[in-house]
Amino acid sequence: MKQSIFKILTNENIADKVYKMTLSGDISDISATGQFVNIKLDGMFLRRPISVCDYENGVLTLIYKVVGKGTEFMSGLKEGYELDILTGLGNGYYTGLAGDRPLLIGGGVGVPPLYALAKNLIASGKKVSVILGFNSKTDVFYEEEFKALGCNVFVTTADGSYGLKGFVTDAIDKVGEYSYFYTCGPEPMLKAVYNATLTSGQFSFEERMGCGFGACMGCSCKTKYGSMRICKDGPVLVKEGIVW
Repeated sequence: MKQSIFKILTNENIADKVYKMTLSGDISDISATGQFVNIKLDGMFLRRPISVCDYENGVLTLIYKVVGKGTEFMSGLKEGYELDILTGLGNGYYTGLAGDRPLLIGGGVGVPPLYALAKNLIASGKKVSVILGFNSKTDVFYEEEFKALGCNVFVTTADGSYGLKGFVTDAIDKVGEYSYFYTCGPEPMLKAVYNATLTSGQFSFEERMGCGFGACMGCSCKTKYGSMRICKDGPVLVKEGIVW
């Protein structure tokens, strides 16, 4: 974990209440896709945990949705504004089990951490399929970015206004054979993916956090391997260890 000052390069609205922020700063402590950062915001006691979308050449990319006071404050920040950020938090995804045809499944703001993962898998010669799930057409983002990487992309919307009508699990059969999977999204989606998938896989969980680095124990959860802290031992857990 490292505490650094980052400067905002861009902060743009890319979907309904969804923003993409790029920042320049020290990204050397980010060691795995699926990790997150914790952002200090003026006038607010707790930092805000945001998953890392991408990190390259000294630029950190974050995608967040406005859901409360903290993210609303972030959406109004301008180019040049400086933020105190803790980087290198969480365990991230392990790619050694991916096989030749990994499947990535993201729902809503669970999509961003899968982007850097897809980049790494493509770079290592994997044939990557991606399922992106949203509520409606106005919520859809990063479809073209995944396609530009060379991924086979499926988009679902719950209301049928774009792509395949239904949920991410409704698209799994259309993917065909896959060797392993990685997923991130709200817990009801993760549970549905758990029941619908045929292979092992890794799940990235969202949880309310106090400190973000394992000290307060506020985000502990039960697993088959004992109690684990989502911020420190997670946010990524293997399918075989999950207790619903």
